[in-house]
Amino acid sequence: MDELVKQAMAKWPNVPDCYGWLGLDARGDWYMRDDSVQALGPFSRNKGSKLQHDKLKAFIARNYWVDAQGRWYFQNGPQRVFVELEITPWVWLLQPDGSVQAHTGQTVRAQRCFVDEQGHVYLETDLGFGLVHSQDVGVAAQHVETGLWVPQHIHTQDMAHRFGFVLSPQNGLQQQA
Repeated sequence: MDELVKQAMAKWPNVPDCYGWLGLDARGDWYMRDDSVQALGPFSRNKGSKLQHDKLKAFIARNYWVDAQGRWYFQNGPQRVFVELEITPWVWLLQPDGSVQAHTGQTVRAQRCFVDEQGHVYLETDLGFGLVHSQDVGVAAQHVETGLWVPQHIHTQDMAHRFGFVLSPQNGLQQQA
């Protein structure tokens, strides 16, 4: 976490959380979702505006965390901005040297491979559970063919519960009300 973020949290400890304004899609791209986009429906149907600013994306990546309930968020100074997830909290990019990198830039170690009923490939890593980027499925198939990865079947509807993440913190908040 950035030092400036830690200082802001200490200075303003009671800033309300923010829900629905930030989303992460299945390709590892961040989206801003203003009130008008949120009014159109859930993130899965109305993503919003794709973030293009590299420094902002890097700031989000450095300050991307999860709370005890499995809700992923971006710590924006003193405010937690909870993230709407399209499918998983991580998107994995397979590198030419055989390593695996998170959409946030960290290098991770793959521990287990999964395939869902639609053929999407997922990895459980030392950082957590996520989707292999669609452009890297061919490389993932090579890893399976060579025996590097032995995929286990997983049902899409079971992933969030099994790996402890919340797809829509905003939806969970509305259900509590």
